Amino acid sequence: MFSIPGKQAVTITPAAARQIAKLMQKDGHMGLRIGVKKGGCAGMEYTMDYVTEIDPHDEVIEQDDARVMIAPMAQMFLFGTEIDYEVSLLESGFKFRNPNVVDACGCGESIKFKDTANASVSAKVS
Repeated sequence: MFSIPGKQAVTITPAAARQIAKLMQKDGHMGLRIGVKKGGCAGMEYTMDYVTEIDPHDEVIEQDDARVMIAPMAQMFLFGTEIDYEVSLLESGFKFRNPNVVDACGCGESIKFKDTANASVSAKVS
């Protein structure tokens, strides 16, 4: 939908790919669908859902044994995003480094895109 030939909409770090592959194997899921929705104190939130069936309109990114699908309405918000998985003493979760985000709330769960129709800052999704 919003793709550049030869360039993936999002990139996945090796740590994120390992975690996604582990989650896929857990219950035989086809992958994870990533999207955005209205909500949170900054206006938008990332969503992640298990996928049992690939929607033909999804952008599909595969790396190693990991598969991520991007919902059609989220593609313009997520283009250029790096998905990472970080583990610390207090928490672990997916981190989105999105060049389209202009602000994020203090907890890192909610983001604001340029003109509420574009998407940068790191946001945490567990």
